[in-house]
Amino acid sequence: MAPRGLSLDEKRTKLLEIFHESKDFYQLKELEKLGPKLKGIVSQSVKEVLQSLVDDGLVQGDKIGASNFFWSFPSQRGTIVQNRLDSAKETRVSHEAQLDELTATIEHERTLRPLTESRAAALEQLSSTKKQLAALQEEINAYGACDPVKVEEKKRAVTLAHEAAVRWTDNYSILLSHFTRQTGMDAQDIRRYLEIGDDYEDIF
Repeated sequence: MAPRGLSLDEKRTKLLEIFHESKDFYQLKELEKLGPKLKGIVSQSVKEVLQSLVDDGLVQGDKIGASNFFWSFPSQRGTIVQNRLDSAKETRVSHEAQLDELTATIEHERTLRPLTESRAAALEQLSSTKKQLAALQEEINAYGACDPVKVEEKKRAVTLAHEAAVRWTDNYSILLSHFTRQTGMDAQDIRRYLEIGDDYEDIF
């Protein structure tokens, strides 16, 4: 069985290991050589993996002179993870505050509109009316073929199809006439060869 290739996450981890173990700066071409040699990363995929690490802030890069250099230190990863954790905590606190605010608003609205008998009856009537409306809509859809607008659309489509058929029939007749004049062949022979019946032009 052929050995399983590395997943993208595994390639990212192993490429980071090159930076963290050496604590050095590298150019892309150097990483493309070290990736296969040290970590079993296919050379052609190093650029893509490196870019994903740069996009996530796990690897830094800068142009020095005419060359691009990349680096990453173990302490950077810890800082990034901590920053993400802090951001997630802040987002959670914000969402919890919004949830508390919405809950309080809902409770306040409930106190302003208590569920009296008349309101309960009105809500029940509203629900019943909605069901009736849905049933009527289904009935209308069932008779959609009789919809005047749809009938008119179908008539228009039939008219356009008929006009197109007449136009192509005329084109066939003109072409057949021209061909018989040019070649001297009998029209019936051509019809038989093309398997075209005598009633082909009978479109009304």
